[in-house]
Amino acid sequence: MPVYEYHPDELAQISVVRRATGLTLNEVEERRRAAQDREDRARAAPPEPRKPTELDIASCQRLEWTRIGRLMTEQRMAAYSPDEDRRVARREEQRAQRMAAETAWSEQSDGGQPVEVLQHRVYRITARPATAPTGEEALVRHVFAASAGAAVEHARRMFGRPGSIYQDSEYRIISVEQVLPEPGEFF
Repeated sequence: MPVYEYHPDELAQISVVRRATGLTLNEVEERRRAAQDREDRARAAPPEPRKPTELDIASCQRLEWTRIGRLMTEQRMAAYSPDEDRRVARREEQRAQRMAAETAWSEQSDGGQPVEVLQHRVYRITARPATAPTGEEALVRHVFAASAGAAVEHARRMFGRPGSIYQDSEYRIISVEQVLPEPGEFF
């Protein structure tokens, strides 16, 4: 069955648009500053070797908050409404076109099987070497998975894979946190 997966950038944009709905310009500006702070912290943190990274997610969200604030200023919106945002409509149209293309391809190559839209999330995995001294900085990686359990399994495979940069020591997973979409949001 052909599969359509949301890209982490799409999840970040959709998440920001949903959270911005009904907010005033001052509230949007507060969220933009918070996103900028998150991006600055991510930029100062050790780099992650795999995508998506905390910096990727934070940058995408900051850019979207900035865009929404600019749009509200230009259109003199009292409160943000995605219905008045042409870019949101254009993104949705492009997403529908990609899904239609996947469906058409499916009908030609797979005998008309429907396209499955995966409800994946981005999870932040925090781990430490099992033998790490107290106070050593934790390792943070982001994983695209359908559930927290699947994210943990993916991380275990990543940390235990022969030839990986992590194979020199055993890692203990400390936390698993859903970062995109925000917990409780559904797509």
